[in-house]
Amino acid sequence: MNKIIKIAVDAMGGDGSPKKIIDGIDHHFKKNKNSFYQIFGNKDKIISHIKKDFPKSSYEIIHTTDTVKGSDSPLEAAKRGKNTSMWLAIQNVKEKKSDIVISAGNTGALLVISKLNLKMIENIDKPALSALWPNKKGMSVVLDLGANIECSPKNLIDFSIMGSSLLKSLFPEENAKVALLNIGSEEFKGNEVIKETYQKLNLRNNNDFEFKGYIEGNQLMNGDVNVIVADGFTGNVALKTAEGTANFITSELKKSMTGSLMGKISTILNISNLKKFKERLDPRLYNGAIFIGLDSPVIKSHGGTDYIGFSNSLSVCTRIISGNLIDKITKNIN
Repeated sequence: MNKIIKIAVDAMGGDGSPKKIIDGIDHHFKKNKNSFYQIFGNKDKIISHIKKDFPKSSYEIIHTTDTVKGSDSPLEAAKRGKNTSMWLAIQNVKEKKSDIVISAGNTGALLVISKLNLKMIENIDKPALSALWPNKKGMSVVLDLGANIECSPKNLIDFSIMGSSLLKSLFPEENAKVALLNIGSEEFKGNEVIKETYQKLNLRNNNDFEFKGYIEGNQLMNGDVNVIVADGFTGNVALKTAEGTANFITSELKKSMTGSLMGKISTILNISNLKKFKERLDPRLYNGAIFIGLDSPVIKSHGGTDYIGFSNSLSVCTRIISGNLIDKITKNIN
């Protein structure tokens, strides 16, 4: 019998909560019967969205009316106290009552409250925010996406190890291939931090991944590498640019396919291919940023996603725990 995976869920964060959170849990449970959900938030609001056929043995509601607001600064969120649904969910992981925590709430607040409650993995100086991106050959792990604006060579090397461990947890059949995001592929390009990181990774005995050197922004989707490392400033800009480009392509394609009679006829003739294209760029498939480097994994679901996107974030949770992410990082970081 598969081990029961306990997920601490902040049910009050993000748009349309708690309904989309509960609907996401219901959708996720259909394919993940070995999951147990510890749901934090207003019980009166939560219970009304739980379907009658959802087994009571698979969830527990921990009641609180206090929440972190989307408009709160990280400091304001921390000052709201220890009874918010976000704080209690993170504390639940700290106390080892659950395996992993997820929230669709305020990103800055989630990172700060996580760092206040959870310890760093030994020998790691800074945690990183990572996410999954599609590429031509599958998926890539990209980090850091905004948790650390300034990074040292050691931080970037740590991110390489953590990102590789994350990839192997999510996709056990894949070999990790690491590259540093830079302004060129030549050794002499980039700032001093990234050049020093390049030299150290070249000399390091990288048993857990293959170091592939530099990668430029226009190569991110090629699939030649699957772990892309950057400081938080560069990674966040790259992420927002990629998201904006994907949204632009899908919206312009939709306009061209529905704006004229020929466009509509073309749409009908190519309906199968268009459906595949839309599914490939569907952001819900890649929903779920992962805050790694702490002794328990923290998952951030996009606040604006729907229940399908939240369900996919829950799937990231189960795969991370099944893949023993923390053990992999701990083993590889030493």
